Amino acid sequence: FDKTGTLTQGKPAVTQITMSGSWDEAAVLRLAAAAQGKSEHPIARAMEDAATEQDLDLPKVQSFKAIAGHGIEAEVEGHRLLIGAARLMTRDGIETGALETAAQDLAEKGQTAIHVAIDGQLAAVLGIADAVKPSSRAVIEALHARGLRTAMITGDSSATAQAIAQELGIDHVEAEVLPEGKVDALRRLQDRFGTTAFVGDGINDAPALAQADIGIAVGNGTDAAIESADVVLMS
Repeated sequence: FDKTGTLTQGKPAVTQITMSGSWDEAAVLRLAAAAQGKSEHPIARAMEDAATEQDLDLPKVQSFKAIAGHGIEAEVEGHRLLIGAARLMTRDGIETGALETAAQDLAEKGQTAIHVAIDGQLAAVLGIADAVKPSSRAVIEALHARGLRTAMITGDSSATAQAIAQELGIDHVEAEVLPEGKVDALRRLQDRFGTTAFVGDGINDAPALAQADIGIAVGNGTDAAIESADVVLMS
């Protein structure tokens, strides 16, 4: 299984913001939500919703670039923002130690830690929660009753992925997988376990759906996923 939008509802929400440095929460959220306005990722909508709840006015974005599997880079009101996973901060040499404990605490709760750096300094870590679908646990249990093993492939951190896998009873986890690495992760599962079905809903899932012995698309997913699948779940 893909995780976001497949096992989870795909409707993440900001649960907490932990600050670092001299920035205040509203100022960081205002800039971050503005930058995310150009992104198509569900996490971007969570940040916009959080800013709307606080009645924050969102400034215009001067430049924007999506960095696949890492996050985004943008310029807003003359500030350079990097927003995404810890690996994005590492890539740019931004020190994350001050909020490392906060990020780890979020991961252990099954939440995604999103780092926000402004002008080369870590400003905040946002906790993003995406609730599992009410039916997901029953699906995993039904597959286990048929003697099948289950696995989850996700770009989330290992700690976050393991927390969700434990909640659902999933046997095997492939975590911190970049979008282009989903096919390689699936091949590893095929090599180890044999015939494999893959369930997904997003554009990034299309290659894995094609690689799987049986590709199963969630019917409310993207056209790319539906076109790549052997089976489409209409409900």
